[in-house]
Amino acid sequence: MAKNRLIAYLQKRGLGIISLTILIIIWQLLSVFVIKDFFILPSFSAVVVSLYRLGREIPIDTLISFLHFGMGIAVAMGLGVPIGAIMGWFRIADRIIDPVVELIRPIPPLAWIPFAIIWFGLTHGSASFIIFVGAIFPILINTYAGFRGTPKVLVEAARVLGCTKNLDLMRSVALPSALPSVAAGVRIAMGIGWMCLVAAEIFGRSSGLGYKLWHYYQLHQMDNVIAYMIILGLIGYLLDWCFRRFAEERLLRWREQIVA
Repeated sequence: MAKNRLIAYLQKRGLGIISLTILIIIWQLLSVFVIKDFFILPSFSAVVVSLYRLGREIPIDTLISFLHFGMGIAVAMGLGVPIGAIMGWFRIADRIIDPVVELIRPIPPLAWIPFAIIWFGLTHGSASFIIFVGAIFPILINTYAGFRGTPKVLVEAARVLGCTKNLDLMRSVALPSALPSVAAGVRIAMGIGWMCLVAAEIFGRSSGLGYKLWHYYQLHQMDNVIAYMIILGLIGYLLDWCFRRFAEERLLRWREQIVA
């Protein structure tokens, strides 16, 4: 049974493994025999050696980056979900808040770096603030769309059954209906927040994946730079995978039950 599962998994992932293997071979050959300059493109083998050499630094930097990322995403969810829900449910709130959101939303998160440094200094708070700015609007807008798109038939049915207060309707009807949209917003926000991490940490003190990536660039140690880029990509992929599993198995499990 276990053998059959292993074979099925390899068949499912086989093309991906083959494509990655081909990419690594091309990368190695291109670096060693064509470009011949490790500053422009370090070889795959050199990056593997760097990953081994940086084995003690990377876990510490990863923990610091998780701190920045977690703080930024937590505050973005803590503000984005309630504001989006209020805007989606109350039209007067939508008319009041929407102009402010649409004015601030197009501003790139990196444009806030000077104010982040002025307001928070070179601390964990400044990096977390940049991640927060990048993450809040996808959460807010998707939450707004989810609450605004709550089917009227569900609201009317709840009112007939005695659920008449707005707070009760939002909690018992609109929130479950909007959860898929909210989950999608959080997933998008996590991706954007993780991409903002490098820029958010460049002006940090002495740790964090983004800080170290820029630090090794300034030292012209490009093999270390690519090593940190690979770590950023792997962690970003794992964060997205874990959230998708959590959303499918916990938050949105009721959808499968309804379909069944």
